[in-house]
Amino acid sequence: MTRDHAYYARALEGRRLPVAFADVDLLGENAAALVQRAGGLPVRLATKSVRCVALLRRVLDGHPGFQGLMCFSADEAVRLRERGFTDLLMGYPIVDPEALAELCRAPAPVTLMVDCQEHVALAARAARRQGTRVPLCLDVDLSVDLPGLRFGVHRSPVRTPEDALAVARGIAAEGDVFLAGVMGYEAQLAGVPDAAPHARAKNLAIRALKRASVGPVRTRRQSVVAALKDAGFPVRFVNGGGTGSLETTREDTSVTELTAGSGLYSPALFDGYRGFHHLPAVAFAIPVTRRPGPGIFTLQGGGYVASGAAGADKLPVPYLPEGAKLLPLEGAGEVQTPIAYAGPVPLPLGAPVFFRHAKAGEICEHFRTLLLISEGRVVDEVPTYRGDWG
Repeated sequence: MTRDHAYYARALEGRRLPVAFADVDLLGENAAALVQRAGGLPVRLATKSVRCVALLRRVLDGHPGFQGLMCFSADEAVRLRERGFTDLLMGYPIVDPEALAELCRAPAPVTLMVDCQEHVALAARAARRQGTRVPLCLDVDLSVDLPGLRFGVHRSPVRTPEDALAVARGIAAEGDVFLAGVMGYEAQLAGVPDAAPHARAKNLAIRALKRASVGPVRTRRQSVVAALKDAGFPVRFVNGGGTGSLETTREDTSVTELTAGSGLYSPALFDGYRGFHHLPAVAFAIPVTRRPGPGIFTLQGGGYVASGAAGADKLPVPYLPEGAKLLPLEGAGEVQTPIAYAGPVPLPLGAPVFFRHAKAGEICEHFRTLLLISEGRVVDEVPTYRGDWG
């Protein structure tokens, strides 16, 4: 079934704009593709990239290759646990004592992320307060330092087996917490586009950096895991990867599970990857409110800019009708967004224009609900995190 402007316009006919929606048929195809790309390893679902309880449940229940959640905030993890989700791993350290106490509450403490002794001490204090024994995951930095360049992100100070063993011994000394797993997220492989449009030289450079990074990443993660196991720490799981690096991470024999999430929605930034292609499953619609000149249409709102270093790649991208483009001197605005369009699709006042967000789950911060579209019609309306708990 062709997904063109008319397909979604018919599905949303009579709906008050703006709206955000998920094409659950395409989302299901993306979920199946992620499982296939994982090559038999279980995929932990990154909640940050979804931010909708109904879609989290839909993926976990409908695709056996997914197993467990990686959460991005304490409040979120607590609420998901209350909804019956299990196997919750915090993707980032939490340092607020009250939040930690809630995460450590029996009967199902959330696995906490740590990368230093201060994190361990805070977690152990919260575990003692709740009378539980809490699993911890050690975050290992996998960025690669090159002359004049840090290829990766600034996350954990744990870079060597010695660093990891020092934290692991601190965990063992506390008694109320235990080392359950290791995470090594290779952001420079998973999250950096290497086939961005109109950037041939940069793409070639990034591909070369990625090729040079795969070996050191694998060696560092394997050496850390081996050192912990040799020292008697029973590491239960080793997490790695992201949507952009499933093929390389699955080849690391130390890794027991992968993480992915953005590939479900396939936002605009993911058009810039050479090694895989997923389907645009989530978009938003805003209406035409002005026609200031031939081929120019001004739309209501739409300025949903993605996080990260500021740049044109963080702007939402006109999706349908094909050929619509932002104006470079105005971009996407909080109250209005002009586009240039000279194609055959009529755009009268009130007509929807469809956009894709640059990133995945962040679009859910701007809408209280997602309309679910299947076979050309709206089949449900479900709350986003914002609609669920504000």
